[in-house]
Amino acid sequence: MQNSGYTLPVFAIAAAKAALLHLQQRQSPQTVQLNLLPDDAEIPIEQVACLDQNRALAISRSDPGANLDLTRNTPIWADVSLDPFCGESLSLVGGEGIGRTQEGQAAIYQYARRLAEANLLELIPSGKTLRVVIILPEGRQLAKRTSNEAFGVLEGLSLLGTHGIAQPHTAVESLETAKTQLQDKSSSEKNLVFCIGSNGLQVAERLNIPETAIVQVGNWLGALLVEAGLHEVRSVLLLGYHGKLVKLAGKIFNTSSHIADGKLEILAASLAHYTDDVKLIREVLDCRTMAEAHQFLEQENLAETVFKNLCDRISQNSQAYVQKYANTHLEIGVILFERQGVIVAQNAIASDLIEQN
Repeated sequence: MQNSGYTLPVFAIAAAKAALLHLQQRQSPQTVQLNLLPDDAEIPIEQVACLDQNRALAISRSDPGANLDLTRNTPIWADVSLDPFCGESLSLVGGEGIGRTQEGQAAIYQYARRLAEANLLELIPSGKTLRVVIILPEGRQLAKRTSNEAFGVLEGLSLLGTHGIAQPHTAVESLETAKTQLQDKSSSEKNLVFCIGSNGLQVAERLNIPETAIVQVGNWLGALLVEAGLHEVRSVLLLGYHGKLVKLAGKIFNTSSHIADGKLEILAASLAHYTDDVKLIREVLDCRTMAEAHQFLEQENLAETVFKNLCDRISQNSQAYVQKYANTHLEIGVILFERQGVIVAQNAIASDLIEQN
């Protein structure tokens, strides 16, 4: 597949498979093939060595193809050991550089675990547990250049993805794809729903929003709202994670963390409308993530009020933006949810639009 590469879980599991083969068969594969990938996919292995009779280490290196990905060329280590059976045949562990959720769990998600099971379980001897520790030596530093903390992943990168192939997909291509989808759907639907991220789709499903009204969008919210106005859409319901969508309350209409952040500053400014307690405002500014700030405001019984205010500001700013650049009025509803998809707040327009569905 020309110009395509592979997602981070692929290299982690490839290294684990190489280490296990070396431990059991003293093979030193230069490449490995993985189930769930095309038959011609060969994942390079940089180094492999035994650490003792029951433990081996292998190293691969990330290659995302033509994608603009900060993990390019970063090493991925897999430290594997065959231990006495402990109730499960395969144990995936996040080592140094793998992020943690706020609940303390390793940020190793479903596709990575499914890939591991498909490629490692058949190689594990009876009566043994294979313990795989995935290590990203550069993960902690690279994570500082991402928006991981906004999504509750702390101190490292996540093994995230829904498939193994990393298709080349630039930011401009993402915008054009969303514009095309919007144009197609606006021809029959005049009340659209912008879902920001896969969590947005899940929330939309729970709200029984018809698929014909849904446009999945990325960071280019301002451009897409204007596009909706130009195509004579009557209303748009913005459905998104509070740590990202709140940026529109600060008139930031491209929500990429590489463009601007300021989410906690925007939240603190909104809080200042309801309290003169400087200590509370500083507590919000000192939070590491929006989730942490939201939890703090819930403890202070201020979350509902402040986030409802943010919904109103997002709506007002967005309507003004569309009026300025498309010279038309667009009703804009806003629903903010937290990382697990639980709705945090919504404005009155959103409530009306949901009832209409």
